[in-house]
Amino acid sequence: MSDDLKEALLYEALPDSRVRCNICQRRCEIKPEASGYCYTRFNKEGKLYSFIYSEVSCSMVSPIEKKPLFHFYPGSLWLSLGTLGCNFRCPGCQNWKIAHARLNLNERKVEHITPKESVTLAKRDGCKGISWTYNEPTIWFEYTLDGAKLARENGLLTNYVTNGFITPEALDLLGPYLDAFRVDIKGFSDDFYKKICHVYDFKGILEVTKRAKEKWGLWVEIITNIIPGYNDDEAQLKSIASWIKDDLGEFTPWHLTQFVPHLELSHIPTTPVATLEKAREIGLKENLKYVYLGNVWGHPAENTYCHSCKKLLIKRKGFYISQNHIKDGKCPFCGTTIPGRFS
Repeated sequence: MSDDLKEALLYEALPDSRVRCNICQRRCEIKPEASGYCYTRFNKEGKLYSFIYSEVSCSMVSPIEKKPLFHFYPGSLWLSLGTLGCNFRCPGCQNWKIAHARLNLNERKVEHITPKESVTLAKRDGCKGISWTYNEPTIWFEYTLDGAKLARENGLLTNYVTNGFITPEALDLLGPYLDAFRVDIKGFSDDFYKKICHVYDFKGILEVTKRAKEKWGLWVEIITNIIPGYNDDEAQLKSIASWIKDDLGEFTPWHLTQFVPHLELSHIPTTPVATLEKAREIGLKENLKYVYLGNVWGHPAENTYCHSCKKLLIKRKGFYISQNHIKDGKCPFCGTTIPGRFS
């Protein structure tokens, strides 16, 4: 980790040299010489600094389907970057080695890649843009904001793969330079979010996701990783589907992914495919037009079908596309406009 500290954006001074961070909805009050919940920000003499500006733990070129984003330039490649830390510490996190890192104690090696260098790498590797992913990009806010501005100047697109716990004011700074917002709606009860995310009110996630679409025109897709015994009940699934339809629109893609046992949830079984299929039926009955299944390679529900004529438009196997019939954003069979962003 670099010895350089970057002064944080969106914090306020409090009495006794304390500060309040306003990047994520935890709004941590941080004492002098201490860090907030994510361990990435440090109060030094009444000023808040980021440990992680330009510090990259993971960097690779990957397809947009891996985010997953299925209606946002299908088949395109993205420079995908992650750092260290998270404002959630989910017990079944697949990327816990970076997401659960405590920066002030961590010895994991990182690579220093400036925002300018990230743009150069994306262009060199033929990427359509930059994706901030792997861990929560909100905690990397200053870096992603600078990167998004430079990407826009250089004709690149950008996306956030996020838990949606960003504050409205942070989103409003980032929104003009961001193109897509892939959001986890992990469940639909305060009890679930308390157990899994250590968050006591998830309504702010819903509000900021709606704001991303309505105020900033970002392309939004939703993902729910279905964990047996936690969020696989009909009430939560129906509530998520209903919220997507009412607040984001019936054409918003919903990805239902198979949970794989990991970390503190290693005792939980893999989600049965039948459970995923039942959840998909709930979404379709709520009149969502594009409900996908994930982590079940080769399942027909990985594919995109025209919501009007039901013909196959995009055939997928995991992250890979073998057929794409969409032309100029329309179904070639019936002429219906397909919601999304297409080349």
